[in-house]
Amino acid sequence: MRFLPELFQHNRHWSAEQTEQDPDFFERLCAIQKPDLLWIGCADSRVPANTIVGLKAGEVFVHRNVGNIVRDDDPNCLSVLQYAVDILGVSHIIVCGHYGCGGVRAAVGPAMPEPLQGWLAPLRDLARRHEAELAALPDEDARWARLCELNVITQVERVAHLPTIEAAWRRGQPVTLHGWVYDLHDGLLRDLQVYRTGPDG
Repeated sequence: MRFLPELFQHNRHWSAEQTEQDPDFFERLCAIQKPDLLWIGCADSRVPANTIVGLKAGEVFVHRNVGNIVRDDDPNCLSVLQYAVDILGVSHIIVCGHYGCGGVRAAVGPAMPEPLQGWLAPLRDLARRHEAELAALPDEDARWARLCELNVITQVERVAHLPTIEAAWRRGQPVTLHGWVYDLHDGLLRDLQVYRTGPDG
């Protein structure tokens, strides 16, 4: 191992620990995965999906990107969503943002080189649409936190209007959309009370 030997060492330790605690752990992982949850979250290294909800490997299907953005021109996100709904049959899709999101903050800062500038364009548009609400908040931190919440709410609505979800609801497949935000300061999730269980809400 020429590069990052410590990671291979950690991997071997983790593998041995898993096997010691549960001898059938890896055998079960090799079986067909059947998670009931799709997590659409931010790529931020401080927000590991499985860890913060206390679930094991194989229990959450995950898609992450800068700013937990759902775009109808992103084949990666659309493919993950299609696989999760049509193949795995997940019944819950969680869009989870987090306070202190660097992607959200970057979106309201100076222009950046591509491709990040273009990727964050929906967040810039979102900030403009809610300019009055954000301006009424007491300080920059409060505006940043609220924009993180508004982003989650917006992404839940975007998921609800994607063809894969609309088709699932038309055929009666139960899929519930959720909007959550994670707080780095205390490690707790906040439910934004944004749910969609069908085309009408």
